[in-house]
Amino acid sequence: QENEIKLLTAEIECLKNFGCLGVSPGLEGLRDENAKLKYRLNFLQKSLQEERSKTAKSMININSCLQEIFGAAIQAAYPDLENPPLVVTPSQQPKFGDYQCNSAMGITQILLKTKEQKVSPREIAEKIAKNIPANECIEKVEIAGPGFINVHLRKDFVSKQLSSLLMNGVQPPAVGKRKKVVVDFSSPNIAKEMHVGHLRSTIIGESMCRLFEFAGYDVLRLNHLGDWGTQFGMLIAHLQDKFPDYLTVSPPIGDLQAFYKESKRRFDTEEEFKKRAYQCVVLLQSKNPDFIKAWELICDVSRKEFQKIYNCLDITLIERGESFYHEMMKDIVKDFEDKGFVQVDDGRKIVFVPGFPVPLTIMKSDGGYTYDTSDLAALKHRLREEKADILIYVVDSGQSVHLQTVFAAGQMMGWYDPKVTRVAHAAFGVVLGEDKKKFKTRSGDTVRLIDLLEEGLKRAMDKLKDKERDKVLTEEELKAAQTSVAFGCIKYADLSHNRLNDYVFSFDKMLDDRGNTAAYLLYAFTRIRAIARLANIDEQMLRKAAREEVLILDHEKEWKLGKCILRFPEILQKILEDLLLHTLCDYLYELATTFTEFYDNCYCVEKDRQSGQIVKVNMWRLLLCEATATVMAKGFDILGIKPVQRM
Repeated sequence: QENEIKLLTAEIECLKNFGCLGVSPGLEGLRDENAKLKYRLNFLQKSLQEERSKTAKSMININSCLQEIFGAAIQAAYPDLENPPLVVTPSQQPKFGDYQCNSAMGITQILLKTKEQKVSPREIAEKIAKNIPANECIEKVEIAGPGFINVHLRKDFVSKQLSSLLMNGVQPPAVGKRKKVVVDFSSPNIAKEMHVGHLRSTIIGESMCRLFEFAGYDVLRLNHLGDWGTQFGMLIAHLQDKFPDYLTVSPPIGDLQAFYKESKRRFDTEEEFKKRAYQCVVLLQSKNPDFIKAWELICDVSRKEFQKIYNCLDITLIERGESFYHEMMKDIVKDFEDKGFVQVDDGRKIVFVPGFPVPLTIMKSDGGYTYDTSDLAALKHRLREEKADILIYVVDSGQSVHLQTVFAAGQMMGWYDPKVTRVAHAAFGVVLGEDKKKFKTRSGDTVRLIDLLEEGLKRAMDKLKDKERDKVLTEEELKAAQTSVAFGCIKYADLSHNRLNDYVFSFDKMLDDRGNTAAYLLYAFTRIRAIARLANIDEQMLRKAAREEVLILDHEKEWKLGKCILRFPEILQKILEDLLLHTLCDYLYELATTFTEFYDNCYCVEKDRQSGQIVKVNMWRLLLCEATATVMAKGFDILGIKPVQRM
């Protein structure tokens, strides 16, 4: 963001020096040029104002600030060192300050290896500390143990940042140039129902999109549907037999899964049907209008079923299935042939990618294309046409080798440079049942996603009734709490686990209102929001207090909570880098438990013990409640969880 401001300022100065603000009457030819320059100058000045305004309102990433400060101190202390280690982390215990810089140990090793100098880490830490530049956030530093630099933050700095958060809302940390991000997620197959295996990609992908959107990126959310291929031959042939008038009367296909199984059984057992199915594929691929209509009908039935699930889980996607890339596939084959990368193996056209043992098949012996071809076409289109700066595939770990081969092929073709464009596979493990085996129904079938969501709703309502919530909530409030808890718990149970690992799906655990669950966090959030309401303090009064009150952070629990709230931007920054969303869940749980410690030790609203009347409202503490709730609400929003006012 600072670089952006510097560049804009430099260009404005350059234009002013060029003298675009005054042209002699005789120099008519320069008038148009002058008008353009004036327009450019106005545009730049406006952009500069916007950038400065954004930066002023953005939440400060304290860790990044400290890294800059210590980076400058290390540079001043050891100007000859190239890329010295820069390690700044939050302290685990209050006695070690608020943050720690642990760079001295690494620098000791570098000095020993490169310059054969034996210097103790403590001596290095002292030299770094002496070179810390003037700044607004550090109160003092202390050297501890072998060479840890303990950092104590200034209370007025933390208080000021919390006031800014309360006045401006949770603003994303400044990210500089607006980049384009393409996220490929969910991606079920037409004519097959969404099952529990699609749950993770859908939930993780949605949350990643929300995070990048909040951080100011231009996000394209793509649903790479399996909507093309040989299976459509048997589906269309079966459609023709079962509903011969499908062109004029919309066929009532109620259960597409059963329809698919029937057509597959016929394909495997009836030779004549199999031949017709192959002919249907050829006619579909040659864009015969009747066959395109049949294909569209089948796709529409699936789409409606998928949308029911997307509506439940509040998922937004742009459909761009394999069929979208069909016309591009012949060019993909030609591109690889032109570069001399294609080998012919038993009639197939294959491409070996250095470092990968299994080749990509870009054309079958019958002239048809494969998943490899469509994935390559999609990669090229996203890089060249969509001009993605960041491309993320939220696909299960089983596809890892395939995707890495496709990415490497794209690099080999010169479609992108990994130093400039980030292409990442956000892999995830499988969903397990409580028996630690793949999650199946009792009969051994894959669990349908719609059944899972309905079961979640039923169990959430049972839980609310066990807690006698139906006696205190209106029917509307009870329904809102039910959907919030059911879908919130299913999402959170997934997102709170490291996506790289398999996780055990358990309704009992996810609906438990103790521990790191959505049920606990939603309840905690509702309680925090109720504190001001029960003290008869409305939003307007809170906004006025945010402008006028100084947040006193004298109690150790106030201080701990204030610092925890302000760690939000560094948590988000870490996830933007490693795409591991469980870090946000861990943070929200830590924030909720830190708040509970604060609330148990610091009176926000003081009441008369006999009458229960409010005697005193400690406004700065109510503002800490509000700041906590504001950050939790944004965290929930990124995770796709909808809290409720009453629960």
